Amino acid sequence: MSETRPMPDVQASSDSRQVAIERVGVKDVVYPMCLRTPSGGTQQTTATINMYVSLSHTQKGTHMSRFLEVLNERKCSPITPEQIPEIAREIRDRLEAEEAHFEATFTYFIEKKAPVTGMPGLMNYEVTFECTSNAEDDFVMGVSAPATSLCPCSKEISEYGAHNQRCRVEARVRTDGAMWIEELVELLEAAASHPVYAVLKRPDEKFVTEKAFDNPKFVEDIVRDLAMALDAQDRITWYQINSENFESIHSHNAYAQITRDKSEA
Repeated sequence: MSETRPMPDVQASSDSRQVAIERVGVKDVVYPMCLRTPSGGTQQTTATINMYVSLSHTQKGTHMSRFLEVLNERKCSPITPEQIPEIAREIRDRLEAEEAHFEATFTYFIEKKAPVTGMPGLMNYEVTFECTSNAEDDFVMGVSAPATSLCPCSKEISEYGAHNQRCRVEARVRTDGAMWIEELVELLEAAASHPVYAVLKRPDEKFVTEKAFDNPKFVEDIVRDLAMALDAQDRITWYQINSENFESIHSHNAYAQITRDKSEA
């Protein structure tokens, strides 16, 4: 009977190049998520997950399979946002790394009624939860919302009408205490000329068009107004915000970004 030899652990071997790696791991893992809603219910969605660790300059590679082991050891059930810091810490410990990073991006749906007729429709928003675990846990929530922007310059110089377009307003925030996705969406949409909707009848279209015309904003106005709104939120301790306007009369887009750590104020 032949003797079974232990399989070599190549990843754990030393590396002579002495070059550390900031993040190494797995990307685009598709996995179910379960989120609580303000109404007391839950929403099931599917997340695309990235998991990384830092790698010492002395180690050749990381153990890729261990990322998936940590994720699936939760009885293969949907993960919740509250579990994300715990998963990041477990990845760091299991792979014996100084730092671990967990990132989940998913689509979140909110029922939104048209402003005049009240017709309901589901709006989709892109949300990202990020957690970095080292000496302590750092959790960041990111939300992207579509909206309408109407150009103040076009309105001022044109004899009639003004060009308008959809924009995408984004915020990444650190908070001291819980914050609902819906709360951040409301702040994002309020910063634009007007929100957009999934379902609009003619009375709604008239209302939205006229409200946007009465509230023209450059991309700079959007991020400045959003910054002021986030400054007024005591729970938010840090933010990075941006707006991208998908120009309707130019071949390029307009963009603006602001980052602020409120602890440095």
